[in-house]
Formats: sequence, structure tokens, C-alpha cells
Amino acid sequence: MSARRVVLHVGTPKTGTSFVQELLFQNRDRLAERGVLYPADRFDAHFLAALDLLELPWGGLEQQAVGAWERLAEQVRAWEGTVIISHEILATASREHVRRALDSFGAVGGVDVVVSVRDLVRQIPAEWQENVKHRRTIGYHDFLHEIQDPESTGKLATWFWGVQDIPSILDRWGADLPPERVHVLTVPKPGAPRNLLWERFASVFGLVPEDFDTSTVDKANPSLGVAESALLLRINKLVNGVLPNEQYRELVRELLAHRTLSRRPEAVRLRLPDDVRAWAVGVAEEWIDELASRGYDVVGSLAELRPDPVEHETVFLDPDSELPEQVGDAAVHGLATVLLRAGEMRREIDDLHGRLHVAIAERDQARREAGLVLRTKRALIARADTNQAAALGLRVYRKARGR
Repeated sequence: MSARRVVLHVGTPKTGTSFVQELLFQNRDRLAERGVLYPADRFDAHFLAALDLLELPWGGLEQQAVGAWERLAEQVRAWEGTVIISHEILATASREHVRRALDSFGAVGGVDVVVSVRDLVRQIPAEWQENVKHRRTIGYHDFLHEIQDPESTGKLATWFWGVQDIPSILDRWGADLPPERVHVLTVPKPGAPRNLLWERFASVFGLVPEDFDTSTVDKANPSLGVAESALLLRINKLVNGVLPNEQYRELVRELLAHRTLSRRPEAVRLRLPDDVRAWAVGVAEEWIDELASRGYDVVGSLAELRPDPVEHETVFLDPDSELPEQVGDAAVHGLATVLLRAGEMRREIDDLHGRLHVAIAERDQARREAGLVLRTKRALIARADTNQAAALGLRVYRKARGR
């Protein structure tokens, strides 16, 4: 058996990938009824598979990933319908990784590659913030300098262009595919209808968008504001080397960054300095021309890769500068959330202790009752041969026990 169609959504980051993956994961059974497999027994299954395929270190998670890609590929080979695989770090795959991935599926009816893309002026600040949310301590201007340096071979610049250089990603993943099977899905501009992005994904996946309730999905990966990013950068400098990765993920990235700081309505959006913005606009125009010449299937419009005019941007606020009032407000907000969570954890621990004490007390009482029954039984047995009342008691006991 083999899948009739495999759809590989390989990035890029910050293009609605978390939303789409959560929606697909929640609807695995519904998809299967329609002949579509989303092979995941846990939300991060495709992330672990991608780590395994790419052999990437990731704060210790790569140890959990060993063998994950082959397990995913085995499910692909056993399915006779359509299979959807989605994770944004697949964007950085080399040609060798791509060949290994496609070969692992065996003989399939066809492979489609989907690359969701967003304009570079919005992607650059988002990528720096993602670095900060993953414990990095590089300042904003140092980050911007490194990614603009064409000679840079450092890990940061290599990773950035690996997941953001749209023509290169499409070239690596689509080299052996006809252009009509390579889909460039553009992220709508701000202000577009809420479900438009999902409708575009559904069209390329071969799904009916109205069949899926998007209101149940709360897996957005929103950006931080300027002051919030600066605060998180300072926290990283204090906790790196002290706070274990699993605790950082739970307390700093999820609780503080995603569930608290990113939701502050008064946050000032991070933008590019004017000189960097001009450079990014030039790169975007080159990409638009290049992609238009390749004949790919464009879902949306390549014009959406063209950054908005500068007058629609907010003023530039520098996260590398001292922002005592703004960072202080963010810090107070974050501290309040952490204290509230600490209170919840204390109540959870107290409740656990209470239930544990009750369980211990019930266990001890059961042991005492069992001991009393055993002592009574032994006494009856010892006296049954010489005492009629004891013999009668023993018969009653055995009858009650079914013996």
C-alpha cells in the first residue's frame, strides 16, 4: 500500500503554522473520515520527526526525537489516501535531507510541497523575537547586522536564511518536483478576513474550509512588543546557565512570553530601522521577480510579499536602548502573572498533599482492619477443634468469604 498524495508543509516560521498545525491535530479523526491522515499522536510529533530528519540539537529534545521520522514515514507508507505533514523547521532542510525524506515515503502517487510566506519586513523582527524566546541574548542591532552580512557563516545567520530565504527553500524542496506541485502560499496582509489564511491552506490541502471550526484553536504565536522583548532579553541574561530548559519552556517562554507579555494591548510593535527596512524591501522585490519566473502555484498573491509603505508603520522604538518606564510596566505585569501562577501551584500542591494524607489514612485503616480480621481468623482456627462456638464462627466467616 502507499499514499496517493503526500502534502509537505515545510514552513516558513511565523506564517500561521502553529494555528494550522493545532487545527489539523484537533481534527485528526474528522480528517481520517475524509481519507486524509495527519499522523500525530501528540501535538509536537511532526516537530520531533523534523528534528530527527535534520539531526538538529534542540535543548535536549533531540533525544526524544530519535526514530521519530521513520515512525512517521511508516504511517505514510501504510496510508492509501492523502497525508499531510507540517512543520516550519523543515524549511532549513538541505537537498540531502529532502531526498532522504521523499525516499522514506516509498512509492507514492505524488508529493506536493507547500511553503507559506510573509513579507520580510515583518519576518525579521519576528525572527529576532523568536531567538529571544529561545534563550538567546543577542541584541536587536547585532542581530540585524549579522543577517545583513553576506559573508556571515555564524549559526544565527545560517539559521535565519535557512528558514527565511524563500527562493532557496523552494529550490531545495522543489528541485525534483514539477512547478505545479510546488505551492507558494502567501500570508494575507493585516486587516484581511480572519479565516482567509485557513481558506488558502485548506485549498492546497484539498479540504473544505467550512468543515472545520477554527474558533476552537488557541495556538497563535503572537509577537512581543518592544519593551516586552527587552525585558525577556534581560531575563535570559540572568537565568541562562541556571534555569533548566524544561523549566524555561514552561515558565518563561509559555507562561511569561506567550500567555502574558504577548497579550499586552498597550505593547508597541517592534519594527525595522529605516535603513534596514530599505534593504529588506529591496530583497523582497528581488524575491517577487524570481518566484514569478519559476511557474509555481501561487495561493494568494506574490504582491503580498511586498512590504507595506512606511507611513503605515509605527515609530521606531529601539529595544537595545534604556526603556525604564516601558520595561518596568511590562515587568510588573509579568511579575503579577508569575505570582498568580505561583499561588495556583501552591494551591495545587496543598490539594495534592491533602489527597495524599487522605489516601495514607485510608490505607492505614484498611491495613488495621485487615490485621484484625486475620487475627480473628487465626483465633477461630486455633479454638475450632475444642470450642463449638468458635467452630460455628469459622464456618460463618468462610461462608461470607466464599470459601
